[in-house]
Amino acid sequence: MCKTNNSSHKTQNYLLLLPKSTQTMQNLTLLDGQKFQITIQRLCRQLIENHNDFSDSVLIGIQPRGIYLAYRVAEELRKILPESNILQGDLDITFYRDDFRRRDSQLVPNQTKIDFIIEGKKVIMMDDVLWTGRTIRAAMDAMQAFGRPQKVELLTLVDRRYSRHIPVAPDYVGIEVDSIASQKVVVSWRETDGEDRIVLVSEVKE
Repeated sequence: MCKTNNSSHKTQNYLLLLPKSTQTMQNLTLLDGQKFQITIQRLCRQLIENHNDFSDSVLIGIQPRGIYLAYRVAEELRKILPESNILQGDLDITFYRDDFRRRDSQLVPNQTKIDFIIEGKKVIMMDDVLWTGRTIRAAMDAMQAFGRPQKVELLTLVDRRYSRHIPVAPDYVGIEVDSIASQKVVVSWRETDGEDRIVLVSEVKE
């Protein structure tokens, strides 16, 4: 497990003026730049220790944000293991969520792209942030359409500990964060957001 060193964190404050109240959004950068990439590389090395050449293993990123983690891990693994065939897919869980019938607005599903069979394979499921565990439960249900895996592991870039609604624990963790329900963890990716960064957002009312 990788624990962050609070003394090295950078803190930025942003003020948002809203009607009838004043709120201060405090952003604490947990990981960025080179340390972000080093964390990805460490996770890849841990995967290689357990999965060797990945001949019996596949990577599945959970839509919408877990796919970027899976892309990055797959990209790094291909650099380290150029002779290996790294299989990576995207899994949409929209209609497997336990709250999708309770929403007033219409849900727009993302794309599932898995062009391989997971029957008998070791599956490494990936999401950027592990919080309540409900997303992982939904992903387990959605994955059954593609076969019965030999084993399922979970890799997450950020583990928000002490926030579970369902007993789910990751096998591989980038960083651990102790936070409360009102806080948010935002992961930015250079492919879509222009930078690699993990931020803890806290709302302070004045």
